Amino acid sequence: MRFLFTPPAEATAGLLTLPWREALADWMDDRLVEVPQRGLSRHVVRFVSEAGEVFALKEIHERLARREYQLLRQLDKLSIPAVEVLGVVVDRGTDLDAILVTRFLDFSTSYRALFANPRGQHLTGRLLDAQVELLVRLHLAGFMWGDCSLSNTLFRLDAGALSAYLVDAETAEIHSSLSEGQRHYDVLMAQERVGGELLDLQAGGFLSEEVDAVETVEELERLYEALWAELTSEEVLLPDEQRYRIGERVRRLNELGFDVDEIELVDVGEGSRLRLTTRVAEPGHHRRLLFARTGLDVQEKQARRLLADIASFRSYLEQTSKRAVPEAVAANRWLEEIYGSVMASIPAELRGRLDDAEIFHEILEHRWFLSEAAGKDIGTTAAASDYLARVLPEVPGDLVAGAVLPAPAPPS
Repeated sequence: MRFLFTPPAEATAGLLTLPWREALADWMDDRLVEVPQRGLSRHVVRFVSEAGEVFALKEIHERLARREYQLLRQLDKLSIPAVEVLGVVVDRGTDLDAILVTRFLDFSTSYRALFANPRGQHLTGRLLDAQVELLVRLHLAGFMWGDCSLSNTLFRLDAGALSAYLVDAETAEIHSSLSEGQRHYDVLMAQERVGGELLDLQAGGFLSEEVDAVETVEELERLYEALWAELTSEEVLLPDEQRYRIGERVRRLNELGFDVDEIELVDVGEGSRLRLTTRVAEPGHHRRLLFARTGLDVQEKQARRLLADIASFRSYLEQTSKRAVPEAVAANRWLEEIYGSVMASIPAELRGRLDDAEIFHEILEHRWFLSEAAGKDIGTTAAASDYLARVLPEVPGDLVAGAVLPAPAPPS
């Protein structure tokens, strides 16, 4: 048995003691766990808890396992949202396939688990937006998925929106760039797969009959083409409008979550043709900024929301103290007096239903609704108290994978 992995991988030593020379379906080990939010798979997939982390183990043909291992490594280097691959186990014995080992994405959920809960029923549009954005990111990087589907994607709540992560790259190919035909094929496959999955959800009673699967997959193509055009289209700018139009275009791309790597202006006589080279890596500007100020490591949209609350808190401090308050001072006080206080008030039995930053985001949303109803600002403390008493207890404990369960014993 050989375990090929990319260092550093501290958990590898513990994983080496798993029964690799047995078929994955037959394993009996105390470290096996169940993930209620897992999706469907055509292969045997099991989950193991080791050294405080959860790993997904997928048993597939060695050639496919090695190929997917390399592709996931390349996606990681490009900062494309995807599961993180740890390694691949080969030479397990006669008639046994290889096993691909990936880290399970904390606080993620499959589309089926999402729609199985009442909170997921209204997220069809956001789910589609997230899937399209992931597909566009992959195409900008020259990555042809080949099997774009909701089943091959994990989703994470991000300040009320959804972020999509590739979880299966068996059929994928990577090129220096994709032709229009390759992109079109991938979009057609996505429409076919997603349409079938939505119809399957409706047949199981998990999706309202009012949702038109055909209309939804047509919208998928429209969303894709609109985002692709926004990121790659060229436009002619007149001399007196170049400065503000370039700034406007860059701001729009930043709001969509993309960085501009290079700006090129080509003289075409009546003006200049603007070409933008878009960087596929997730910018993470707000995420990095929040981490630098508070040490909190959250997702991008969450970070944007938390930074806005820090700015609001800073304005309050300046208004009440009648003097300027440095950003660092405001951020430290907010972390201790507002965010830390809210986190400390969450009952132990409710921790893990959503990640901390998502809970805080929802409390801010709850504060806005309560304040609208009251006709005045009720404050974060009161909003948190009401949210923790009436809203968070209603969030299903298995909406996202913040926790795992012991695996049931296999039948004797």
